[in-house]
Amino acid sequence: MVTATKRKLSGSTDGKPILVAATETPGTAIHTAVSGTTPGTFDEIWLWVHNTSASTVQLTIEFGGATAPDQNIVMSVTGRQGLYLAVPGLILQNAATVKAFASTANVITVTGFVNTMTD
Repeated sequence: MVTATKRKLSGSTDGKPILVAATETPGTAIHTAVSGTTPGTFDEIWLWVHNTSASTVQLTIEFGGATAPDQNIVMSVTGRQGLYLAVPGLILQNAATVKAFASTANVITVTGFVNTMTD
């Protein structure tokens, strides 16, 4: 039987949005996944992003690390248009990190949660 525990992002204070201050790699810390490589134990990560500026901003999410470009999720975030789903329940483990940087500092916020899953 699989159990899931909903948790805040490790980079968040009290579950509040995380302001992306970084404009290059390594990005602002969003979450560090559960440690270890036990099969069936992982974090299911859900992220939404919001742009508080009037201009469109490019956001890069370094999913699982920053060393390989194939780990990056790159998206344009339209200004003042609500929340955009950026990471739809993708999984990580082994203390892999999720970080983010944007083309403009301090205008993108990241909110979300993780479901820590165990068999």
